This record gives sequence, structure tokens and C-alpha cells, in this order.
Amino acid sequence: MPNNDKKVSDAVIKRLPRYFRIFKLLQDKGRESISSSKIAEYMGVTASQVRQDFCSFGGFGQQGYGYDVAKMTEEIARILGLNRHYDMIIIGAGNIGSALANYNRFKDEGFEVKALFDLNVTKGNINGLPLFAAAELEEYIAKNNVDIAVIAVQRINAEEVLNRLSAAGVKNIWNFAPVELKGTDDIIIENINMSDSLYVLSYKLNRK
Repeated sequence: MPNNDKKVSDAVIKRLPRYFRIFKLLQDKGRESISSSKIAEYMGVTASQVRQDFCSFGGFGQQGYGYDVAKMTEEIARILGLNRHYDMIIIGAGNIGSALANYNRFKDEGFEVKALFDLNVTKGNINGLPLFAAAELEEYIAKNNVDIAVIAVQRINAEEVLNRLSAAGVKNIWNFAPVELKGTDDIIIENINMSDSLYVLSYKLNRK
């Protein structure tokens, strides 16, 4: 069980999705248990780090047996909140916004895109999802549940969109605009920079 009294580091939290993918893959392959050392090989960390990470949420392993794959898949999904359903909207129907709307796996994982909004349209649809003019954003939020808003607009419009979402009561933002947006005590923002992984790859290949 998670230890709610202990602050978990951002580094551990960022490793959780990778742990989840590994355990889900092992479960799909019919694997029943796995050792911390084997998980460490998949993750590229030490076995000690794996054990420390899981101890942040309580003890899941069993000495001499390792980690129960089905149980760990379920536990990590619960810790990540993947046992819930989330309604999402996307602001910005350009290349990134449209690509996200067309990624059907989000719905399979409990993240359902319900609508898109764009400055340059009046009405339409993308992948069967309704596309509204940005002027209708606040009215839509007032009438519908919105757990997560995705910002996929140009840099110059990102701050304005954030302010509108905040004023309308949306508390969770997934930002794909090429600018770092700042959250508050009430608003959670996850900034995604599409170039970061490419820059890391460039760093590694230039030092081979």
C-alpha cells in the first residue's frame, strides 16, 4: 500500500510508467513472478534502486519469490490512478492536437478525448470527435466534466489558453505548447517538450 505520509521524489514518480509498462508486458506474456535484479535489467538501474522505488509505496516483494507480476501490475496502475476514467479536451487542432485526437489508445487506457477547440475553426470533427471554435471553450467546460485539458497551441497563445482554463475551473493541464507553463497550488501542469528525447539521443550519439 502507498505510504501517504512519505513524500515520493519526482524521479521515482517518473519511473513508475516504465515499471507499469514492463509489468503489463510480462503479464501479457503469462509471467507470474520476477526478481528485482531482472526488473533492474529492463529499467537500466540497480536492483537496489528498484527495491527502494517500490518501498516508497510499501513492500510488494516476497523474499525468495520476487514480485508477483499480476499484483504489481494492478498496484502500480492504482498508484498511477489508471483505475479511473478521465475526460479530456484538446485546445489546438493543428498537427499535434490532431495527432493526439487520433491516438485511440488513450481511450483504452481510461483517458477519453471528448472534444477539441481551435482558434481557426467554427465547427467540424476530428476522428469522430467534435471540433468547436475556441470561443465556445468556457461554455463547454461549464456544461461538461473536464478532468484534463491538453494545450496544443502556438507559443504566443499558450499563456492565454492556460488563464482561460484556470478561470473556467480546469485544474489539470497537459501542455504540448513549446513553452514552459507554471502551475500553482491548485493547478497541476505537465509540460511536454517534443525535442527533449531527440536532444538526449543527439548527446549520446555524439559521444560514442
